[in-house]
Amino acid sequence: MQPARPETEPQTDEVSLEPSKGWHVTHSFYSFDRGRLGKLSVAGLEDVRRRFAAVLDPAASDAPRRLQAWIVAGHKADFGVVAMDPSPMVVEGVHQRLLSGGLGSVVVPTYSFVGLTEVSEYVPNVEQYAKRLVDEGESPDGAAYKAKVQGYAAREPAMRKARIEPDLPPWPNACFYPMNKKREVGENWFLLPFEDRSRLMAEHGRTGMSFGGRVTQLITVSVGLDDWEWGVTLWARRPDFLKDIVYTMRFDEASARYAEFGPFYTGYAANAADILAHCRIG
Repeated sequence: MQPARPETEPQTDEVSLEPSKGWHVTHSFYSFDRGRLGKLSVAGLEDVRRRFAAVLDPAASDAPRRLQAWIVAGHKADFGVVAMDPSPMVVEGVHQRLLSGGLGSVVVPTYSFVGLTEVSEYVPNVEQYAKRLVDEGESPDGAAYKAKVQGYAAREPAMRKARIEPDLPPWPNACFYPMNKKREVGENWFLLPFEDRSRLMAEHGRTGMSFGGRVTQLITVSVGLDDWEWGVTLWARRPDFLKDIVYTMRFDEASARYAEFGPFYTGYAANAADILAHCRIG
């Protein structure tokens, strides 16, 4: 005898391309095909310039919520594009427009990275933050403890929103790199108890916060979406601040012992006209 089937099927989440929280993010890098550019007519070259400016216009009607272009240093790429939006089709639309028409004949993709914004599991809520203060020696009856907890509670909502719906900082220097956490014998991040991982990430976070006002970062999660597990984007007031923060944070145990890094892309925020002029396009 077959067991009775339930009268209704279990309810599932609404089907959607948009995440329940956060945005889709892509970092895409390209080079210009100088050989093909050299064969274009004056009118063809002007069409490329016009299309390029239209695609990279952050105020365009079809632009994603956040759109930024970089001049990229070195031979890995000529320019890069950071695009963020709740819809993956809006984000991917930037890439497809760059590869369409006459513009697509002279633009060559060199690298891309796909991810989602998120609030890390290691960002404490108010109760966890209060417990951390006690663990670090703060007295729960002290005025300093109460002031710190109240201050954290006041800024926590904005802090979480900034991670899942980030703004682009007005700083010109940037870099991007993907990373993994190790799974090697004796250095397997995913076999560590949560308390140990949280402690190591808290140390890592304190190092990063020491660069406040000089560097800001965006962490995108790519587990299940791309070859690497996370992507790190840094923006800085000056280029040497990028070097300083990456070097300093590599001494934290979470990085020195458990992190693996992919290729670095260094960029300088620029509009379409600046990129075309820098790359001598027309």
